[in-house]
Amino acid sequence: MAVPVTFFAVFFAYPVASIVGRGLAPDGAWRPGRIVDVLGRPDLLGVLWFTTWQALASTALTLLLALPGAYVFARFEFPGKRLLRAVVTVPFVLPTVVAGTAFLALLGRGGLLEQLWGVRLDTTVWAILLAHVFFNYAVVVRTVGGLWAQLDPRQEEAARMLGAGRLAAWWRVTLPALGPAVAAAALMVFLFTFTSFGVVQILGGPAFATVEVEVYRQTAQLLDLSTAAVLTLVQFAAVGTVLAVHAWTVGRREGALRLVDPALTARRPRGAGQWALLGGVLGSVALLLLLPLGVLVERSLNGPAGYGFAYYRALASADASGGTFLVPPLEAVANSLRYAFVAALIALVVGGLAAAALSRRAGRLVRGFDALLMLPLGVSAVTVGFGFLIALDEPPLDLRASWILVPLAQALVGVPFVVRTMLPVLRAVDTRLREAAAVLGASPLRAWREVDLPLVRRALLVAAGFAFAVSLGEFGATVFIARPDRPTLPVAVARLLGRPGELNYGQAMALSTVLMVVCAVALLALERIRDHHSGEF
Repeated sequence: MAVPVTFFAVFFAYPVASIVGRGLAPDGAWRPGRIVDVLGRPDLLGVLWFTTWQALASTALTLLLALPGAYVFARFEFPGKRLLRAVVTVPFVLPTVVAGTAFLALLGRGGLLEQLWGVRLDTTVWAILLAHVFFNYAVVVRTVGGLWAQLDPRQEEAARMLGAGRLAAWWRVTLPALGPAVAAAALMVFLFTFTSFGVVQILGGPAFATVEVEVYRQTAQLLDLSTAAVLTLVQFAAVGTVLAVHAWTVGRREGALRLVDPALTARRPRGAGQWALLGGVLGSVALLLLLPLGVLVERSLNGPAGYGFAYYRALASADASGGTFLVPPLEAVANSLRYAFVAALIALVVGGLAAAALSRRAGRLVRGFDALLMLPLGVSAVTVGFGFLIALDEPPLDLRASWILVPLAQALVGVPFVVRTMLPVLRAVDTRLREAAAVLGASPLRAWREVDLPLVRRALLVAAGFAFAVSLGEFGATVFIARPDRPTLPVAVARLLGRPGELNYGQAMALSTVLMVVCAVALLALERIRDHHSGEF
């Protein structure tokens, strides 16, 4: 526990506390009255209200559209299922900036919707809601579908034999068993949409802002740290509540359920109804997930002189960006890969140790620490990034000029995915195997190497892959700390979108496509090594 606790204390709690302290006690004296002043402003109350209701609407819409997909992936066997499962997960690991860019190409100025029907949906709440479904569809499919695939179907069949109809059997037998998983998925979707940044910033325009976007505006544009600190505390309280409820649902989900091998529950669809359900799910996946990505690729190839690779060639020249970068935008690819590799190593060490510690004990304290490890997914990444600049500026932690700052920020996002992937597998290891190794003279390190490692190697590779993918797409904190001569891919995309001109827009589409391809390749590799025991994701 020492390493993960120290890591989170130094690189998460300390920067966040520093930025909040700087905002609420600028001269060393605390001003709690500032909280009342900020929360009394009508414009900020409007931001809080929009943040809450759009998160609730996004969660409800995501569940409505993704639960049928969870059932199809859990119960049906069909050609291309593994490939489609990886494709469905691609939007989740994409940076929110890329998700926003994809929907901008579909719904925005000159987008496919405007070309076909003359309608634009950017700067409307509908674009934001659809983009959130695009981003979070895989959360429901993975979390709910993973448990659904392991529920014994004979329990529902027994209810049918006792006279219950198909709907009544599902409502009274299957749904209660799925309840904790559905609740956990809903809470995670609410968490991600409540703290949405890149999607709202790109698609919302000046009319809409979440708390995260407002924190960025108050910090980076207005330099009003006191207002940003109050908003950070409000978001922290909301996220803490959500994570406490999530920890409770995880505890319920770990209760006694009759689980079976997923290979025994999946079968080919039977009858017109099941084939229609499969077709409907595939159609919704194509429309909601594949179409935005396809339009993104099409826009990256549609240059001033027709289709070609003009925008990709322009990425190799710093002059083509019109002064946006000190280096060619293409260098952002190499920078991102290097940063993500180091971040994945850090996340694997910290998250792996945390998962190993959590797997050895049970109880409320352990589940509480488990929930705390999820905080970086919900607390303002903008606050963390700006806190890095303020807090890590004095020896022995004067890191503002060091390249390691970016991987450290990215690793904070990767650690929760490592823990979520590793923890269920480590808990499944029979402790008697370790005890037998100890009786035979093995040291704790050798017992880990000879007993645990062979059993969790596959989950370890999956965790490393997810940490790499999510680190590759981190934007909220990196936008503050990435150096101008070493931009990452998400930062480069955001900067290109923020400048006028068709060439900048085309290069943003091209860079987004490159990032999408890298994430897709990583996920396809994960699907080849992943099994159904490799954690929640």
